[in-house]
Amino acid sequence: MENRFDNFASGISAPATRAVAITPSDSQSLPFLPRAIYIGGAGDLATRAEDGSDAVWKNLPAGAVLPFRPIMIKVTGTTATDLLALD
Repeated sequence: MENRFDNFASGISAPATRAVAITPSDSQSLPFLPRAIYIGGAGDLATRAEDGSDAVWKNLPAGAVLPFRPIMIKVTGTTATDLLALD
């Protein structure tokens, strides 16, 4: 397949080119720093940022794209489902 944008750098605001399923964990970081997180099933999302701070995003609706770049999605406190790391 031809990619007419192959010679262009992909900036942080560019569309994602892959989506990887997330299995929340209290001890394992994500395999890469995503551009955003897709929320497939509504609920709360417990995250850890690059600086080590934790936050819980409450009442996220199904189908939302959270423009946040966490290093970890924690199982404790996460009730949202069908999560994808967008990159």
